[in-house]
Amino acid sequence: MRLLTLVLRTLWPFGFATVATAQVDYSRYVNPFIGAEGPFPGQGYGGGDIFVGGARPFGVAKVGIDTTAANWSIAVLNGGWTPDGNVTAITMMHESGTGGAPKYGIIPQMPLTSISPPVNILDNLTYSQPRIGQDTASVGYFRTQLQNGVQIELSASRHAGIMEYSFPKGEKHILVDLSHYLPGSPNDPNGQFYIGGEIQLLENGQSYSGYGTYIGGWNNGAPFTVYFYGEFGTKPDVARVFRGPNTDPMRGYQGLANGEPSFAVYENSTDKGTSGPMNDRVGATFSWNSGAESSITSRVGISFISIEKARSYIHSEIPSWALNDFVELAVKEWNEDVFSKIQVPLDDTMNLTNVRLLYSSLYFIHLMPSDRTGENPLWESDEPSWDDFYTLWDIFRCTVSFYHIFQPTYYESMIRGLIDIWRHQGFLPDGRSGNWNGLVQGGSNADNVLADAYVKGLRGSINWTDGYAAMKTNAERVPYNTYDPTDFTASTKEGRGALVDWLELGYVSQDRSTRCISRTVEYSLNDFALSQVAAGEMPEDRDTYLRRSAGWQRIWNPEVESLGFTGFLAPKFSNGEFNNSGYDPLYCYECEWHAYTYEGVPWEYSFVIPHDMRTLIGLMGGPEIFEARLDLMTKHFRPATRLQWRRHYNTYKHRVYPQPQNEPDFATPYLYNYINKQYKSVLRSRELAYQYFHDAPNGLPGNSDAGAMNTWLLWQMLGIYPLVTTNIYLLSSPWFPDLNMTINGDKVLRVIAKGLDDGYFVQRVRINGEAWERNWFEHADVMEMGGVIEFELGPEMTMWERGPVPPSLGHVEL
Repeated sequence: MRLLTLVLRTLWPFGFATVATAQVDYSRYVNPFIGAEGPFPGQGYGGGDIFVGGARPFGVAKVGIDTTAANWSIAVLNGGWTPDGNVTAITMMHESGTGGAPKYGIIPQMPLTSISPPVNILDNLTYSQPRIGQDTASVGYFRTQLQNGVQIELSASRHAGIMEYSFPKGEKHILVDLSHYLPGSPNDPNGQFYIGGEIQLLENGQSYSGYGTYIGGWNNGAPFTVYFYGEFGTKPDVARVFRGPNTDPMRGYQGLANGEPSFAVYENSTDKGTSGPMNDRVGATFSWNSGAESSITSRVGISFISIEKARSYIHSEIPSWALNDFVELAVKEWNEDVFSKIQVPLDDTMNLTNVRLLYSSLYFIHLMPSDRTGENPLWESDEPSWDDFYTLWDIFRCTVSFYHIFQPTYYESMIRGLIDIWRHQGFLPDGRSGNWNGLVQGGSNADNVLADAYVKGLRGSINWTDGYAAMKTNAERVPYNTYDPTDFTASTKEGRGALVDWLELGYVSQDRSTRCISRTVEYSLNDFALSQVAAGEMPEDRDTYLRRSAGWQRIWNPEVESLGFTGFLAPKFSNGEFNNSGYDPLYCYECEWHAYTYEGVPWEYSFVIPHDMRTLIGLMGGPEIFEARLDLMTKHFRPATRLQWRRHYNTYKHRVYPQPQNEPDFATPYLYNYINKQYKSVLRSRELAYQYFHDAPNGLPGNSDAGAMNTWLLWQMLGIYPLVTTNIYLLSSPWFPDLNMTINGDKVLRVIAKGLDDGYFVQRVRINGEAWERNWFEHADVMEMGGVIEFELGPEMTMWERGPVPPSLGHVEL
């Protein structure tokens, strides 16, 4: 088992002082390894699939190691770093917390102490290196020790990286193989591939430049090209370009898929290697004469536009060749842009585990998406450009609501970037990476993101006329079928693949579409989102979309019985008849692309109607039966572990449980607020948080999903939960006695918890000094101009609320 260590700044090897501008170096409370492992120590399977390495907030470059998969059935290479794999390269781009096939792991370097046989530089399994000792990471810094004796240290700016290699006595080589990428499972239909590139040696090998072009990955992306410029602090004694045949079996591309090993041929008469139509692999080796121990430092910049721009990033973003300088700048940026915006007591009385969970969660939600402003190769625009939304299906539920108040400038830029994608490519994305829309797991969830921003008053430079038109495209235009092997039935790239059903039937049918239940639920929320924006931008459309948002009611089958309760969402045929042939809402029959529901069973999805809880509670039989159902889900069923969920979708009836590793369940433990029993929301949400989230490598319940899991915990710690696409927030119970958060750029939200040491159940609430009798509040109450939410807590489960339940803004009676 590999050991992981978090180096606090007090023990930092460079020993620099705290950042003066932030006064407190909050980065010392970040554990970059939370989510690095799953339930089995030393293995990533079932964990957070997180990126571990150097990065800046929403940066393009995420510099870290790539590792091998010992067993493809439990491989989790998405973030590059794994606890048990061998190192194959240090690369410039990664995702974080993603499932599915990997993306990126490109523009590599690999330090080697031999490039002679049996090493084959076109086969990374012949030179991949086990790690020894402990991997070390902190904000802006990563270090590992390879078995060959090379120590790697690295950091990153927004578009560049710096790597320092400490070689032992003997040979010293750095391999740059442009065909390197993070591979997917051999059985994965969404693997990525290298399809061409170029490398040129400059200044006798002290620098090099070129580009690599890649295709595929988790979103079945089109080819994209990344340009690079790299340089070394020490001139190599020998630098040589090589090429070799590409034997990767790529559908639709030239290659030599004969299963035989390929070997490199050095181009001794040229300093340039180009991969042409036959898809050769190209790269270079840089070698320094054998000798004593020594360090070699390299800086690499990347760009989607040009080599010149990649080179400019090195000179503008990397101030020196000293790694320590670079790390200091990274810590400074994280402290100023992120961590210092939330302040909690840091004295000896504070629970430091909670402090580390707080600042670590802030760190992970700022790794993605990527701010590609100025780096859009597809069209010219004055609008911002963003990529690596993985995916809006994951982050629309509570992450974007956090960005709205916490990072309003970034968030406005994201919204403008999403709308600009629609202007130039016809559809808003649901997932996007490598300049390509896809995959759509359920609804057209950019609609929810835009509506959430709109109803909470985000305007700035956003063109909301175009924003609403983009949403309306999703609601009215059927996207072309991409014939993706993931799901051949409809488009997985963008839009609503089952829109034909939705427009004709008002629900998604079982016989004509996949994911019929979960997509019906999500299309309903999407249309509610349109009604919210239409109310301000095109009032004549409001009622149309509001009525369409009740489509979920059309698949509510009052005859279905399960575990003593009657009435559930159920599959329905296009002829209007329900499928009553052995249907059981406890099962989803794999919970994947061809199932009734996606990443959840119908029992769970039957609670996921955030815009019209009033109707849902009525259909379930009223508040008492609704409460009993919630009790069954949240109390009497032992939750499945992430490992059980991945291996046995269908075999665990105790799968019925609001599990935070499944985004559709995020709001479920808070639904007791709708029957004015807020104390149960506090109890259930705390139980989930305490069980699944820890300041440890196994500290996440599943994929981080671009920070979606971490954001759920952040809201839990604040004692607040947002209802997406509305201006409503539910009150829970805070974790800190006093928390100050900068919101909307220059306002302050203060959350006070009196009596926290005695218990966490709410006894009373005051907002801005006013006694509060509702277990919810509106955005304007404290989230616009700031304010104070004061909780009085204690050990007693108290029904303290006397006011009305949270409103169902999408209430429609069919």
